[in-house]
Amino acid sequence: MKKYKKLITYGTFDLFHIGHLNLLKRLKAMTEELIVAVSTDEFNSLKKKKSLIPFEHRAKIVESIKYVDQVIPEKDWEQKILDIKSYGIDAFAIGDDWKGEFDYLKEFCDVIYLERTKNVSSTQLKKSLKNFLSVSPEDLNIAFSILSQLKQDLE
Repeated sequence: MKKYKKLITYGTFDLFHIGHLNLLKRLKAMTEELIVAVSTDEFNSLKKKKSLIPFEHRAKIVESIKYVDQVIPEKDWEQKILDIKSYGIDAFAIGDDWKGEFDYLKEFCDVIYLERTKNVSSTQLKKSLKNFLSVSPEDLNIAFSILSQLKQDLE
């Protein structure tokens, strides 16, 4: 495996999970210095993407991971070439769900698409949370009836 001097990745890193940790660990194994650009709330808004955790908190979480050497804000799509040039980046890496989207960066550095951790994503976690919190009044009435019956049976 080729070892890079400086590698950069980008992401929102909302609801930090094992997939994020696996990605950062794998990236750090490929480089001497790992720079992570965390999407700002303003940029997420432009992308029509909502994050539950504010940028400042997400950046602090990512910054605290031992595999990460530096965190910078991701403010827009266009900054990638500027970041690659200004930070002296040898490689750009991101999950393979973006395969082909960043090939234009190959002119400036190596581009790597890494396989994602199976069955884990912030999007899936948000859907699970929504389903968990979306209990209908009818379901609550049924649950209340069951609990009332159990209470009577125990008395």
